[in-house]
Amino acid sequence: MTTQRSSAIFVGDAVSLDFLNSIAVPVDTRVEWITSGKDLLDWLNTAGLVPAETCNTFLKSAVPGELDAVAAQARALREWFRGFVVAHKGSPLSQTAIEELGPLNGILGRDEEFGQIVAHHGSEPAHGHNGLALQMQRRWRSPDSLLIPIAKSMAHLIVEDNFTHIKACEGHDCTLLFIDRTRGHGRRWCRMAVCGNRHKATGHRARAKKENRAAG
Repeated sequence: MTTQRSSAIFVGDAVSLDFLNSIAVPVDTRVEWITSGKDLLDWLNTAGLVPAETCNTFLKSAVPGELDAVAAQARALREWFRGFVVAHKGSPLSQTAIEELGPLNGILGRDEEFGQIVAHHGSEPAHGHNGLALQMQRRWRSPDSLLIPIAKSMAHLIVEDNFTHIKACEGHDCTLLFIDRTRGHGRRWCRMAVCGNRHKATGHRARAKKENRAAG
């Protein structure tokens, strides 16, 4: 059962894991953040994967039901990737994992990304020292293209990160996933202020109860 939603949660330290966390049990109750096409656009924009102007264009131009159908595809992709991550987390990936990646490569093969040279206004230009930079852009030809930046975030996790450090929060009933980027890789909780503190409180109550029984 779903409940009234809070803002989407971004604690995974990797966009693809945050996408998996777009349905979760962060505190006792299951929450789904992508129930519709508009939800998908909101999540993609908040995650920084799709520009706001592109989201607005799709909201205005999509035929009825089109965006909702893409949201359903996104949820299916999410659950496929969850199975992959859960099966492999805690150990380094090997080249044999490529045998499982057909669905992901299929989406990546539809990409229409291209580069454009633009003026760079930051203090450190990404390329060169003449105030110019190569910026990657994408042709958003149809709502289906909204799946591509999600797929790319998954691909980056697979090829750039160590699956040994992907963990599930140890909080009671919490389903949030994250990659542990701390120096000692000792992270245990999605958020210390939530699951970590709840664990401390539970331990404190258990100790107090034990002490009361001993005193009685």
